[in-house]
Amino acid sequence: MWILALLSCVSVALAAPVSVGYGAVYASTPILHAPVVHAPVVHAPVIHAEPVSYPKYAFNYGVKDPHTGDVKSQQEQRDGDVVKGSYSLVEPDGTTRTVHYSADDHTGFNAIVQRTGHAVHPVVAPVAHYAPAPVLVASHGHY
Repeated sequence: MWILALLSCVSVALAAPVSVGYGAVYASTPILHAPVVHAPVVHAPVIHAEPVSYPKYAFNYGVKDPHTGDVKSQQEQRDGDVVKGSYSLVEPDGTTRTVHYSADDHTGFNAIVQRTGHAVHPVVAPVAHYAPAPVLVASHGHY
């Protein structure tokens, strides 16, 4: 009889829940909705900015630096929505590139490129290749 009592106590002990540490607790937060407010949509008035003055300008400049070889110039004028101008520069090969351009609302941007002069390419002397000198390493005989 006492064996039956012992077995019933053991089975009750094994049936109890076992705690294995802290468990994660999840609790969702309640969903709250803000009240819907129906208000009229107010649009800001559309303001068109008008030019303060009639756009008109003209400028030109030039650079001739014999130390760096930088030789260039530009000129441009604008009268309303029409822009005309040109620029030129000396290319590294000795030719001069000149660009005449114009832009307006009717034809858009147009450019005409001209090259003048003959390209000069200097002859480069061939490079002599030599075998590398042997590298001498002094060693003490250990690492």
